[in-house]
Amino acid sequence: MNIIELIKSRRTIRKFEQKEITNEQLINYIDAARVAPSAANLQPLKYYVVNSPQNNARVFENVKWAGYLAPEYNPKEDERPMAYIVVCVDKNISKNAAETDVGASVENIILSALSEGVGACWMGAIDRKAIAEIIGLPENLEISCVVALGYPKENPREVELTESVKYYLDKDTLCVPKRKIDEVLIKTI
Repeated sequence: MNIIELIKSRRTIRKFEQKEITNEQLINYIDAARVAPSAANLQPLKYYVVNSPQNNARVFENVKWAGYLAPEYNPKEDERPMAYIVVCVDKNISKNAAETDVGASVENIILSALSEGVGACWMGAIDRKAIAEIIGLPENLEISCVVALGYPKENPREVELTESVKYYLDKDTLCVPKRKIDEVLIKTI
């Protein structure tokens, strides 16, 4: 699969097989994040790997799932993520434009995971204070987001956006509306 096909096949995964993800895999995804573009090349992002059943359960309790379909579509016990990467900003380095850096680095995490068949859910609806306590976050770091990871137990599909941006279930398949290219491309000059 080439990079364009990989990008277009990417969907947010919220239900996962209970198959181990190794620390080596997770560190490789962070290594891909590390080389993402960074404003003024300041590189203020730091990462925590959460990859133990006990800590995974603690993080799970502090994230929100599938807002349009919650709580019915929340992952059940045998569908939960197998690992998390907590993305942090080092305020001693920079806080300006960090969200741009986060976007680039998280996309690298997601795509590098997907290249190995690992699905991801990029999460911003999280209890940052509780997660900070779980990981022992020092004061100079601020949690931006969490990426939940695991081998997919679902196969969401893209559908044409008609009336609503809300994703929905069609039988057991999660459908994700996306705008057509002619709606987002203003013009070529």
